[in-house]
Amino acid sequence: MKYKNLKITQIRSSIGILPKHKLTLLGLGLKKIGSFVNLYSNDSTMGMIKKINYMLKIEEL
Repeated sequence: MKYKNLKITQIRSSIGILPKHKLTLLGLGLKKIGSFVNLYSNDSTMGMIKKINYMLKIEEL
């Protein structure tokens, strides 16, 4: 399996979303709108991204 480096940016607020989705945001390391993290795409990361993809912008580096 080839891992890719991803830049994940939060583009929506966490106000009014499900508590599980808030915890997923924190698990990815995102706290505010506009914050970003660089992560490798593995199964656990891709599962979290898939769960809250409506509030993220994903770029491949």
